Amino acid sequence: MRLTLLGLSVAALVAGCASTPPEADPVQLKLNDLDARLTRIERIVANQVEVAQRLDEVQSAVRQLRGRLEELEHGNEALARQQRDLYADLDKRLAAASGAAGGAATGSATGETAAQGGATTPGETPGAAAGNAPSSVEQAVYTQAFDALKAGSYSVAITGFKDFLGTYPASPLAENAQYWLGEAYYVNHDYEAAAGAFRAVLKKWPDSRKAPD
Repeated sequence: MRLTLLGLSVAALVAGCASTPPEADPVQLKLNDLDARLTRIERIVANQVEVAQRLDEVQSAVRQLRGRLEELEHGNEALARQQRDLYADLDKRLAAASGAAGGAATGSATGETAAQGGATTPGETPGAAAGNAPSSVEQAVYTQAFDALKAGSYSVAITGFKDFLGTYPASPLAENAQYWLGEAYYVNHDYEAAAGAFRAVLKKWPDSRKAPD
């Protein structure tokens, strides 16, 4: 009986020890805490590195945009200078054409125009009015387009000269209209159309005084 009781006591003691959890190791707890902190720090550092890389990329893109902007500004300045040169050249040509027309008109008052066979029209060179004189309607349509060119309304002038050439292809003013159509295209930056208009002058009027221009 005593042996039985002793055995039961030992068994109960062993069972009690097995059910009681072991005490946590303080050193291990500190190591676990340090490991967790280190993991958080590594994540923060990684995020900061990524942010720094993105910032470098943004700064590089900004530098490229600034360089491109400077190139565009330089190009705009060059285009502005070219535009001013084109307008100055056109003003000289228009002034010369208007002066030639004014001189011929003065000559008509003394009988010179009658000897040439008709009145001159704005935009003509001396001698351009020789031969058949244009009708009053032709002259009005041509003058309207030429005045638009002098006023800087290049699109209106282009339309006017094209309409004139389409309606009066055999007019004594057709040569001038074709030439000024090319000039209007040129100052309007339609260089391909301008070249075509000038080639038409050389093709239809190979002896034109405007050919050297």
